Amino acid sequence: QVQLVESGGGFVQPGGSLRLSCAASGFAFNTSFMSWVRRAPGKGIEWVSTISPDGYDPYYSEFVKGRFTISRDNAKTMLYLQMNSLKSEDTAVYSCATDPNGALRGQGTRVTVSS
Repeated sequence: QVQLVESGGGFVQPGGSLRLSCAASGFAFNTSFMSWVRRAPGKGIEWVSTISPDGYDPYYSEFVKGRFTISRDNAKTMLYLQMNSLKSEDTAVYSCATDPNGALRGQGTRVTVSS
């Protein structure tokens, strides 16, 4: 079955950086678009970024463009999200997903941005 396991979250001050990882298995990762979504406290699922199967075409929400970078390693079936210049409003649980709506996503990793 599909398994998506995120890691790399934590506590960081505003302006800091984190790198999230997602280990994927149980489906054709190499031919799948993959996404990161997030859920901030008290809010719904928000799309963050999507990457094409070959890794050459990334897409970003307006809220993270220029600060976050999505990437993947198809040989390892891993998905990554490099997050720089973090803001307090980036505080959320981040999940990798097989779709931009987050209908099929992992349990997530918590990111807290606070001074």
